[in-house]
Amino acid sequence: MAVVIDSVAPRSKARWHGIKPGDKLLEINKNKINDVLDYRFYITDEKLELLIETKSGKKRTVKIRNRQGSEIGLSFATYLMDKQRRCANNCIFCFIDQLPEGLRESLYFKDDDSRLSFFFGNYITLTNLKQEDIDRIIKMHISPINISVHTTNPELRVKMMGNKRAGQVLDYIRQLADAGIELHTQLVLCPGYNDGEELTHTLNDLGKLYPSLKSIACVPVGISCHRDGLTQLTDYTKEQALDVISRINIYNDEFVCYNKTNIAYASDEFYIKAGLQMPEASRYGDFDQLEDGVGLWTLLKDEFYEAVNGFDYDLNNQNRKVTIATGVAAYPLMCELACKAEEICQGLTVNVVEVENRLFGNKINVAGLICGEDYYYALKDLDLGEELLIPAVSLRHEGDMFIDDVTLDELSERLNIKITPVRNDGYELLSKIAGKG
Repeated sequence: MAVVIDSVAPRSKARWHGIKPGDKLLEINKNKINDVLDYRFYITDEKLELLIETKSGKKRTVKIRNRQGSEIGLSFATYLMDKQRRCANNCIFCFIDQLPEGLRESLYFKDDDSRLSFFFGNYITLTNLKQEDIDRIIKMHISPINISVHTTNPELRVKMMGNKRAGQVLDYIRQLADAGIELHTQLVLCPGYNDGEELTHTLNDLGKLYPSLKSIACVPVGISCHRDGLTQLTDYTKEQALDVISRINIYNDEFVCYNKTNIAYASDEFYIKAGLQMPEASRYGDFDQLEDGVGLWTLLKDEFYEAVNGFDYDLNNQNRKVTIATGVAAYPLMCELACKAEEICQGLTVNVVEVENRLFGNKINVAGLICGEDYYYALKDLDLGEELLIPAVSLRHEGDMFIDDVTLDELSERLNIKITPVRNDGYELLSKIAGKG
Protein backbone atom coordinates (compact mmCIF):
# COMPACT_ATOMS: atom_id res chain seq x y z
CA MET A 1 0.00 0.00 0.00
CA ALA A 2 1.53 3.34 -1.08
CA VAL A 3 1.37 6.46 1.08
CA VAL A 4 0.33 9.87 -0.22
CA ILE A 5 2.69 12.80 0.24
CA ASP A 6 0.82 15.67 1.88
CA SER A 7 3.39 18.44 1.54
CA VAL A 8 6.97 19.06 0.42
CA ALA A 9 9.14 21.55 2.30
CA PRO A 10 10.44 24.57 0.33
CA ARG A 11 14.13 24.39 -0.63
CA SER A 12 14.26 20.73 0.45
CA LYS A 13 15.94 17.88 -1.41
CA ALA A 14 12.54 16.41 -2.23
CA ARG A 15 11.33 19.73 -3.71
CA TRP A 16 14.57 20.11 -5.73
CA HIS A 17 13.97 16.65 -7.25
CA GLY A 18 10.45 17.62 -8.32
CA ILE A 19 8.43 15.60 -5.79
CA LYS A 20 5.03 17.23 -5.32
CA PRO A 21 2.12 17.06 -2.86
CA GLY A 22 -0.30 14.34 -3.96
CA ASP A 23 2.47 12.09 -5.29
CA LYS A 24 2.65 8.60 -3.79
CA LEU A 25 5.74 7.17 -2.15
CA LEU A 26 5.87 3.51 -3.18
CA GLU A 27 9.35 2.33 -2.22
CA ILE A 28 12.63 3.37 -0.66
CA ASN A 29 15.64 1.35 -1.84
CA LYS A 30 13.35 -1.39 -3.23
CA ASN A 31 11.50 -1.68 0.10
CA LYS A 32 7.74 -1.06 0.05
CA ILE A 33 6.53 1.80 2.22
CA ASN A 34 3.27 1.21 4.05
CA ASP A 35 3.49 3.47 7.09
CA VAL A 36 5.68 5.53 9.38
CA LEU A 37 7.72 2.56 10.60
CA ASP A 38 8.80 1.63 7.09
CA TYR A 39 9.56 5.25 6.29
CA ARG A 40 11.59 5.91 9.46
CA PHE A 41 13.54 2.66 9.05
CA TYR A 42 14.55 3.02 5.41
CA ILE A 43 14.96 6.81 5.16
CA THR A 44 18.17 6.65 7.25
CA ASP A 45 20.28 5.13 4.45
CA GLU A 46 22.87 7.50 2.98
CA LYS A 47 21.93 6.73 -0.60
CA LEU A 48 18.18 6.80 -1.23
CA GLU A 49 16.31 5.59 -4.28
CA LEU A 50 12.65 6.61 -4.03
CA LEU A 51 10.00 5.12 -6.29
CA ILE A 52 7.38 7.84 -6.80
CA GLU A 53 4.00 7.64 -8.51
CA THR A 54 2.71 10.99 -9.70
CA LYS A 55 -0.95 12.02 -9.56
CA SER A 56 -1.19 11.13 -13.25
CA GLY A 57 -0.14 7.56 -12.46
CA LYS A 58 3.37 7.80 -13.91
CA LYS A 59 6.11 6.07 -11.92
CA ARG A 60 9.61 7.48 -11.67
CA THR A 61 12.75 6.92 -9.62
CA VAL A 62 14.32 9.72 -7.60
CA LYS A 63 17.88 9.33 -6.28
CA ILE A 64 18.85 11.40 -3.24
CA ARG A 65 22.07 11.46 -1.25
CA ASN A 66 21.00 11.80 2.36
CA ARG A 67 23.13 12.94 5.25
CA GLN A 68 22.56 10.88 8.38
CA GLY A 69 19.84 12.38 10.56
CA SER A 70 18.72 14.98 8.00
CA GLU A 71 15.23 15.37 6.58
CA ILE A 72 14.53 15.22 2.84
CA GLY A 73 11.41 17.37 3.16
CA LEU A 74 8.42 15.02 2.92
CA SER A 75 5.35 15.31 5.14
CA PHE A 76 2.28 13.10 5.33
CA ALA A 77 -1.36 13.70 6.20
CA THR A 78 -1.23 11.70 9.44
CA TYR A 79 1.57 10.84 11.82
CA LEU A 80 1.20 7.12 11.16
CA MET A 81 0.84 7.76 7.39
CA ASP A 82 -2.27 5.56 7.40
CA LYS A 83 -5.25 4.92 9.66
CA GLN A 84 -4.80 4.08 13.32
CA ARG A 85 -5.53 0.41 13.99
CA ARG A 86 -8.67 -0.29 15.97
CA CYS A 87 -8.85 -2.87 18.74
CA ALA A 88 -10.45 -6.15 17.64
CA ASN A 89 -11.17 -7.39 21.16
CA ASN A 90 -14.20 -7.36 23.40
CA CYS A 91 -12.49 -7.43 26.80
CA ILE A 92 -14.68 -7.95 29.83
CA PHE A 93 -12.74 -5.21 31.67
CA CYS A 94 -12.52 -2.60 28.88
CA PHE A 95 -12.91 0.85 30.40
CA ILE A 96 -13.98 2.46 27.13
CA ASP A 97 -17.10 0.26 27.21
CA GLN A 98 -17.85 1.88 30.58
CA LEU A 99 -17.86 5.48 29.35
CA PRO A 100 -21.14 7.37 29.61
CA GLU A 101 -22.70 8.88 26.50
CA GLY A 102 -22.01 12.45 25.52
CA LEU A 103 -18.20 12.63 25.80
CA ARG A 104 -16.08 13.71 22.84
CA GLU A 105 -15.97 11.17 20.03
CA SER A 106 -12.23 10.48 20.19
CA LEU A 107 -12.57 8.96 23.68
CA TYR A 108 -14.62 6.06 22.33
CA PHE A 109 -11.95 4.93 19.86
CA LYS A 110 -10.18 1.74 20.98
CA ASP A 111 -6.64 1.74 19.64
CA ASP A 112 -4.45 -1.36 19.46
CA ASP A 113 -1.56 -0.24 17.28
CA SER A 114 1.99 -1.60 17.55
CA ARG A 115 3.37 1.59 16.04
CA LEU A 116 1.86 3.66 18.84
CA SER A 117 3.41 1.25 21.31
CA PHE A 118 6.84 1.99 19.91
CA PHE A 119 6.44 5.76 19.55
CA PHE A 120 4.25 6.66 22.54
CA GLY A 121 4.26 3.65 24.87
CA ASN A 122 0.67 2.55 24.19
CA TYR A 123 -0.16 -1.02 25.14
CA ILE A 124 -1.13 -3.54 22.46
CA THR A 125 -2.70 -7.00 22.69
CA LEU A 126 -1.20 -8.51 19.47
CA THR A 127 -4.57 -9.91 18.37
CA ASN A 128 -4.78 -7.75 15.24
CA LEU A 129 -1.24 -8.62 14.11
CA LYS A 130 -0.21 -11.30 11.65
CA GLN A 131 3.04 -13.23 11.44
CA GLU A 132 4.30 -10.81 8.79
CA ASP A 133 3.80 -7.94 11.26
CA ILE A 134 5.87 -9.75 13.89
CA ASP A 135 8.53 -10.48 11.30
CA ARG A 136 8.67 -6.78 10.42
CA ILE A 137 9.02 -5.75 14.08
CA ILE A 138 11.89 -8.21 14.44
CA LYS A 139 13.55 -7.16 11.18
CA MET A 140 13.44 -3.48 12.13
CA HIS A 141 14.18 -4.29 15.76
CA ILE A 142 11.34 -2.08 16.91
CA SER A 143 11.93 -1.89 20.63
CA PRO A 144 10.60 -1.57 23.27
CA ILE A 145 7.07 -2.93 22.80
CA ASN A 146 4.38 -2.69 25.49
CA ILE A 147 2.00 -5.66 25.59
CA SER A 148 -1.28 -6.15 27.45
CA VAL A 149 -0.95 -9.82 28.35
CA HIS A 150 -3.48 -10.21 31.20
CA THR A 151 -2.88 -13.98 31.35
CA THR A 152 -0.69 -16.60 29.67
CA ASN A 153 -3.47 -19.19 29.93
CA PRO A 154 -4.67 -19.37 26.27
CA GLU A 155 -8.24 -20.38 27.06
CA LEU A 156 -8.60 -17.78 29.80
CA ARG A 157 -7.15 -15.06 27.57
CA VAL A 158 -9.76 -15.87 24.89
CA LYS A 159 -12.50 -15.70 27.52
CA MET A 160 -11.34 -12.42 29.03
CA MET A 161 -10.59 -10.67 25.75
CA GLY A 162 -13.48 -11.95 23.66
CA ASN A 163 -11.22 -12.77 20.72
CA LYS A 164 -10.61 -16.29 19.45
CA ARG A 165 -7.04 -15.35 18.44
CA ALA A 166 -6.14 -14.09 21.91
CA GLY A 167 -4.60 -17.40 23.01
CA GLN A 168 -2.95 -18.25 19.72
CA VAL A 169 -0.97 -14.99 19.49
CA LEU A 170 0.71 -15.54 22.84
CA ASP A 171 3.45 -17.23 20.82
CA TYR A 172 4.23 -13.82 19.31
CA ILE A 173 5.50 -12.72 22.72
CA ARG A 174 8.01 -15.55 22.79
CA GLN A 175 9.13 -14.75 19.23
CA LEU A 176 9.72 -11.11 20.11
CA ALA A 177 11.60 -12.02 23.26
CA ASP A 178 13.78 -14.56 21.42
CA ALA A 179 14.68 -11.81 18.93
CA GLY A 180 15.84 -9.51 21.73
CA ILE A 181 12.93 -7.07 21.54
CA GLU A 182 12.52 -5.38 24.93
CA LEU A 183 9.08 -6.04 26.37
CA HIS A 184 7.07 -4.30 29.07
CA THR A 185 3.89 -6.14 29.98
CA GLN A 186 0.63 -5.35 31.71
CA LEU A 187 -1.87 -7.52 33.56
CA VAL A 188 -5.29 -6.01 34.24
CA LEU A 189 -6.40 -8.21 37.12
CA CYS A 190 -10.07 -9.11 37.62
CA PRO A 191 -11.13 -10.84 40.85
CA GLY A 192 -11.88 -14.50 40.23
CA TYR A 193 -10.47 -14.51 36.71
CA ASN A 194 -6.72 -13.98 36.33
CA ASP A 195 -5.58 -13.45 39.92
CA GLY A 196 -4.83 -16.15 42.52
CA GLU A 197 -3.08 -19.19 41.07
CA GLU A 198 -3.62 -17.87 37.54
CA LEU A 199 -1.55 -14.81 38.45
CA THR A 200 1.26 -16.95 39.82
CA HIS A 201 1.19 -19.07 36.65
CA THR A 202 1.37 -15.96 34.43
CA LEU A 203 4.24 -14.45 36.42
CA ASN A 204 6.22 -17.67 36.08
CA ASP A 205 5.57 -17.87 32.33
CA LEU A 206 6.56 -14.27 31.66
CA GLY A 207 9.64 -14.48 33.85
CA LYS A 208 11.06 -17.12 31.54
CA LEU A 209 11.33 -14.45 28.84
CA TYR A 210 13.89 -12.46 30.84
CA PRO A 211 16.12 -10.57 29.99
CA SER A 212 14.05 -9.41 27.00
CA LEU A 213 11.10 -9.04 29.35
CA LYS A 214 11.80 -5.95 31.42
CA SER A 215 8.72 -5.53 33.59
CA ILE A 216 5.28 -6.82 34.54
CA ALA A 217 2.74 -4.30 35.84
CA CYS A 218 -0.29 -5.63 37.72
CA VAL A 219 -3.21 -3.20 37.90
CA PRO A 220 -6.74 -3.73 39.26
CA VAL A 221 -9.72 -3.58 36.94
CA GLY A 222 -11.37 -0.18 36.86
CA ILE A 223 -15.10 -0.35 37.50
CA SER A 224 -17.24 2.66 36.66
CA CYS A 225 -20.92 3.13 37.43
CA HIS A 226 -21.79 2.65 33.73
CA ARG A 227 -21.59 -1.15 33.38
CA ASP A 228 -25.17 -1.94 32.42
CA GLY A 229 -25.23 -4.98 30.15
CA LEU A 230 -21.53 -5.77 30.69
CA THR A 231 -19.90 -8.76 32.38
CA GLN A 232 -20.40 -8.57 36.13
CA LEU A 233 -17.12 -7.72 37.84
CA THR A 234 -16.34 -6.76 41.41
CA ASP A 235 -13.82 -4.35 42.88
CA TYR A 236 -10.86 -5.68 44.86
CA THR A 237 -11.37 -6.10 48.59
CA LYS A 238 -8.57 -5.47 51.08
CA GLU A 239 -7.98 -9.21 51.47
CA GLN A 240 -7.86 -9.81 47.72
CA ALA A 241 -5.45 -6.89 47.22
CA LEU A 242 -3.21 -8.28 49.96
CA ASP A 243 -3.18 -11.65 48.17
CA VAL A 244 -2.12 -10.04 44.87
CA ILE A 245 0.73 -8.15 46.54
CA SER A 246 1.81 -11.26 48.45
CA ARG A 247 2.02 -13.35 45.28
CA ILE A 248 4.02 -10.66 43.51
CA ASN A 249 6.41 -10.33 46.45
CA ILE A 250 6.92 -14.09 46.70
CA TYR A 251 7.61 -14.26 42.98
CA ASN A 252 10.03 -11.31 43.07
CA ASP A 253 11.95 -12.77 46.01
CA GLU A 254 12.63 -15.92 44.03
CA PHE A 255 13.36 -14.00 40.84
CA VAL A 256 15.89 -11.75 42.61
CA CYS A 257 17.77 -14.81 43.85
CA TYR A 258 18.57 -15.76 40.26
CA ASN A 259 18.59 -12.45 38.40
CA LYS A 260 19.39 -9.79 41.04
CA THR A 261 16.41 -7.65 40.07
CA ASN A 262 12.67 -7.21 40.54
CA ILE A 263 10.51 -7.67 37.49
CA ALA A 264 6.87 -7.69 38.70
CA TYR A 265 5.11 -4.74 40.29
CA ALA A 266 1.72 -4.08 41.83
CA SER A 267 0.26 -0.69 41.00
CA ASP A 268 -0.08 1.95 43.72
CA GLU A 269 -3.83 1.32 43.74
CA PHE A 270 -3.32 -2.20 45.07
CA TYR A 271 -1.31 -0.87 48.03
CA ILE A 272 -4.00 1.70 48.76
CA LYS A 273 -6.72 -0.97 48.65
CA ALA A 274 -4.62 -3.24 50.87
CA GLY A 275 -3.92 -0.48 53.40
CA LEU A 276 -0.16 -0.97 53.06
CA GLN A 277 2.66 1.54 52.87
CA MET A 278 4.16 2.05 49.43
CA PRO A 279 7.46 0.28 48.72
CA GLU A 280 10.70 2.27 48.75
CA ALA A 281 12.08 3.66 45.50
CA SER A 282 14.75 0.95 45.32
CA ARG A 283 12.01 -1.63 44.73
CA TYR A 284 10.92 0.02 41.47
CA GLY A 285 14.16 -0.16 39.50
CA ASP A 286 14.01 2.42 36.71
CA PHE A 287 10.28 3.17 37.26
CA ASP A 288 9.44 1.64 33.87
CA GLN A 289 5.71 1.41 34.59
CA LEU A 290 4.79 4.90 35.80
CA GLU A 291 2.10 5.21 33.11
CA ASP A 292 0.38 2.20 34.70
CA GLY A 293 0.37 3.87 38.11
CA VAL A 294 3.31 1.82 39.38
CA GLY A 295 5.54 3.82 41.73
CA LEU A 296 3.93 7.22 41.12
CA TRP A 297 3.29 7.76 44.84
CA THR A 298 6.82 6.78 45.90
CA LEU A 299 8.57 8.78 43.19
CA LEU A 300 6.55 11.93 43.87
CA LYS A 301 7.14 11.72 47.62
CA ASP A 302 10.88 11.08 47.27
CA GLU A 303 11.31 13.93 44.79
CA PHE A 304 9.33 16.28 47.02
CA TYR A 305 11.47 15.60 50.09
CA GLU A 306 14.62 15.92 47.99
CA ALA A 307 13.35 19.31 46.84
CA VAL A 308 12.69 20.35 50.45
CA ASN A 309 16.38 20.01 51.32
CA GLY A 310 17.90 23.44 50.87
CA PHE A 311 14.70 24.94 49.49
CA ASP A 312 14.95 28.74 49.49
CA TYR A 313 11.50 30.19 50.16
CA ASP A 314 10.78 33.70 48.96
CA LEU A 315 9.77 35.66 52.07
CA ASN A 316 7.83 38.01 49.81
CA ASN A 317 5.30 35.20 49.49
CA GLN A 318 4.34 35.36 53.17
CA ASN A 319 0.59 34.97 53.74
CA ARG A 320 0.25 33.02 50.49
CA LYS A 321 -2.75 30.71 50.42
CA VAL A 322 -3.20 27.99 47.79
CA THR A 323 -5.46 24.98 47.28
CA ILE A 324 -4.52 21.56 45.96
CA ALA A 325 -7.39 19.55 44.47
CA THR A 326 -6.76 15.86 43.86
CA GLY A 327 -8.40 12.46 43.63
CA VAL A 328 -9.36 10.23 46.54
CA ALA A 329 -6.37 7.92 45.99
CA ALA A 330 -3.71 10.64 46.25
CA TYR A 331 -5.45 12.70 48.96
CA PRO A 332 -3.49 11.32 51.97
CA LEU A 333 -0.15 11.90 50.24
CA MET A 334 -1.08 15.43 49.20
CA CYS A 335 -2.07 16.22 52.80
CA GLU A 336 1.33 15.03 54.02
CA LEU A 337 3.23 17.05 51.44
CA ALA A 338 1.11 20.14 52.04
CA CYS A 339 1.93 20.00 55.77
CA LYS A 340 5.63 19.71 54.99
CA ALA A 341 5.43 22.71 52.65
CA GLU A 342 3.74 24.80 55.37
CA GLU A 343 6.48 23.73 57.79
CA ILE A 344 9.32 25.08 55.65
CA CYS A 345 7.54 28.08 54.13
CA GLN A 346 6.75 30.84 56.62
CA GLY A 347 3.25 32.23 56.25
CA LEU A 348 2.15 29.63 53.68
CA THR A 349 -1.30 28.02 53.92
CA VAL A 350 -2.10 24.99 51.77
CA ASN A 351 -5.60 23.52 51.67
CA VAL A 352 -6.05 20.06 50.15
CA VAL A 353 -9.45 19.12 48.74
CA GLU A 354 -10.47 15.54 47.98
CA VAL A 355 -12.46 15.39 44.72
CA GLU A 356 -14.85 12.47 44.39
CA ASN A 357 -15.56 11.11 40.94
CA ARG A 358 -19.22 11.72 40.20
CA LEU A 359 -18.90 11.02 36.46
CA PHE A 360 -17.62 7.44 36.83
CA GLY A 361 -18.62 6.66 40.41
CA ASN A 362 -16.80 6.33 43.71
CA LYS A 363 -14.90 3.18 42.70
CA ILE A 364 -12.82 5.31 40.35
CA ASN A 365 -10.46 7.37 42.51
CA VAL A 366 -7.49 8.29 40.31
CA ALA A 367 -6.80 11.90 39.40
CA GLY A 368 -6.52 11.18 35.69
CA LEU A 369 -10.28 10.54 35.41
CA ILE A 370 -11.56 13.57 37.31
CA CYS A 371 -13.66 15.72 35.00
CA GLY A 372 -14.15 19.46 35.00
CA GLU A 373 -17.62 19.32 36.52
CA ASP A 374 -16.33 17.15 39.38
CA TYR A 375 -13.72 19.79 40.19
CA TYR A 376 -16.33 22.52 40.04
CA TYR A 377 -18.78 20.64 42.26
CA ALA A 378 -16.10 19.99 44.92
CA LEU A 379 -14.62 23.49 44.90
CA LYS A 380 -17.39 25.97 44.04
CA ASP A 381 -18.26 26.99 47.62
CA LEU A 382 -14.73 27.03 49.08
CA ASP A 383 -12.21 29.78 49.76
CA LEU A 384 -9.47 28.63 47.39
CA GLY A 385 -6.95 31.38 48.11
CA GLU A 386 -4.96 32.92 45.28
CA GLU A 387 -4.20 29.82 43.19
CA LEU A 388 -5.62 26.36 42.56
CA LEU A 389 -3.25 23.49 41.76
CA ILE A 390 -4.59 20.40 40.00
CA PRO A 391 -2.91 17.24 38.66
CA ALA A 392 -1.92 17.73 35.02
CA VAL A 393 -3.06 14.16 34.25
CA SER A 394 -6.68 15.33 34.60
CA LEU A 395 -6.26 17.13 31.29
CA ARG A 396 -5.85 15.69 27.82
CA HIS A 397 -2.42 15.63 26.21
CA GLU A 398 -2.72 19.22 24.95
CA GLY A 399 -3.26 20.37 28.54
CA ASP A 400 -6.39 22.40 27.82
CA MET A 401 -9.46 20.20 28.40
CA PHE A 402 -10.90 17.71 30.87
CA ILE A 403 -12.49 14.41 29.88
CA ASP A 404 -15.98 15.97 29.89
CA ASP A 405 -14.92 18.71 27.42
CA VAL A 406 -14.84 21.43 30.08
CA THR A 407 -11.77 23.52 29.30
CA LEU A 408 -9.23 24.70 31.83
CA ASP A 409 -10.08 28.31 31.01
CA GLU A 410 -13.80 27.68 31.54
CA LEU A 411 -13.24 26.12 34.96
CA SER A 412 -10.89 28.95 35.92
CA GLU A 413 -13.52 31.52 34.97
CA ARG A 414 -16.34 29.71 36.81
CA LEU A 415 -14.27 29.39 39.99
CA ASN A 416 -12.77 32.85 39.55
CA ILE A 417 -9.24 31.69 40.28
CA LYS A 418 -5.96 30.99 38.53
CA ILE A 419 -5.62 27.24 37.92
CA THR A 420 -2.19 25.69 37.48
CA PRO A 421 -1.79 22.07 36.31
CA VAL A 422 1.11 20.30 38.03
CA ARG A 423 2.91 17.22 36.70
CA ASN A 424 3.72 14.22 38.89
CA ASP A 425 7.05 15.78 39.82
CA GLY A 426 8.01 16.53 43.41
CA TYR A 427 10.27 19.44 42.53
CA GLU A 428 7.58 21.06 40.40
CA LEU A 429 4.92 20.49 43.05
CA LEU A 430 6.92 22.23 45.79
CA SER A 431 7.81 25.09 43.45
CA LYS A 432 4.16 25.63 42.46
CA ILE A 433 2.94 25.42 46.04
CA ALA A 434 5.45 28.09 47.05
CA GLY A 435 4.58 30.29 44.08
CA LYS A 436 8.05 30.15 42.54
CA GLY A 437 7.09 29.79 38.88
